[in-house]
Amino acid sequence: MIKEIIKDAENRMKKSIEALKIDLTKLRTGRAHTSLLDHITVSYYGNVTPLSQVASITVSDPRTLTVSPWEQNMVQAVEKAIMQSDLGLNPVTAGKVIRVPLPPLTEERRKDMIRVVRHEGENARVAIRNIRRDANSELKSLNKDKEITDDELRQAEDVIQKTTDKYVKEVDQVLDAKEKDLMEV
Repeated sequence: MIKEIIKDAENRMKKSIEALKIDLTKLRTGRAHTSLLDHITVSYYGNVTPLSQVASITVSDPRTLTVSPWEQNMVQAVEKAIMQSDLGLNPVTAGKVIRVPLPPLTEERRKDMIRVVRHEGENARVAIRNIRRDANSELKSLNKDKEITDDELRQAEDVIQKTTDKYVKEVDQVLDAKEKDLMEV
């Protein structure tokens, strides 16, 4: 019983780290990467569809993404979706191909992005602490119901705390890497 609670808590903490990494890939650094457009959706025959399912996205150079819709009639819809995204990008259409130049990040914009990165990191830390709280409350209810002893409770809480510390440290490492990436000119 205790092992399942600890294992569940650790799996949920891992998922929090993965969610943080996914959220951070959406934040733009100085270089082009295809995951930048992952969260953009396009209206495709009345259905809201991810951009990656209606077009191929490639990196043509370090500051330019190339989007090639699979159908000619989707070019305008894809261009509009990119413009309306929260990324501040201005795509340029040339026939069937949409080029998305990434403007260089200003110092002010970099600092704004770092604030956003730190906020995302704090959200991940809170999620991990909430998982710890949930696991500890499950353990305490087991102890209250006399299914585990006080010693087992303390040992399990120690394991959960060490796991929490490990994943909070991992959040800090992910944030440090992203901040260094953002501050690269």
